[in-house]
Amino acid sequence: MQDKRIVFVGVGGQGNLLITRLLGEAALAQGIPALVSEIHGMAQRGGVVESAVVLGNINSPIVAQGEADILVGFEPMETLRAIGKVRKNGLVVTNTAPLPPFTVSIGQGTYPDPKHILGILCEKVRQVFHFDAKARAEEAGSLQSLNMVLLGGLIGLNELPITPEAMKATLKANTRRSFLEANLKAFDLGLEQTWLKL
Repeated sequence: MQDKRIVFVGVGGQGNLLITRLLGEAALAQGIPALVSEIHGMAQRGGVVESAVVLGNINSPIVAQGEADILVGFEPMETLRAIGKVRKNGLVVTNTAPLPPFTVSIGQGTYPDPKHILGILCEKVRQVFHFDAKARAEEAGSLQSLNMVLLGGLIGLNELPITPEAMKATLKANTRRSFLEANLKAFDLGLEQTWLKL
């Protein structure tokens, strides 16, 4: 298989560390070498959280600037902040629903137009896939399942050697029963997502 480096970036509380771990476990279950790394930041205060999964014959879990094949962004502005991680010929998967920082919510800052953010992203990489993952999570019955929507969307692009079946088996084995139904529904909604591609 071709080596892959995937970087996830979001805000504390959005669940990107969880799906990073799950993706790594699903890969290992399929016999695919995988390494996982996490940079927690200030997760408890809504700070930036970055994590990565590397698949294949790669010795280090650390993804340097310009090395990632795929960047998955849980929040548009954080996707833009991390764009330097992805190579020019790579691709971006991003949620388009903003989660404005505290300074914006108290009137001490402004949040850029998400369409403007997408335009900048498109200038930096080969392809940008985007959709409102928050709306899909609400459709699944839980805003906390936004991470599962993005995970399903990522798997649905067929850019990784991990099958939807292997991913679902990993979800079933690692999800509390009370969250399982919503998480599987959210994953399916992401998997079936008709991506808006730029």
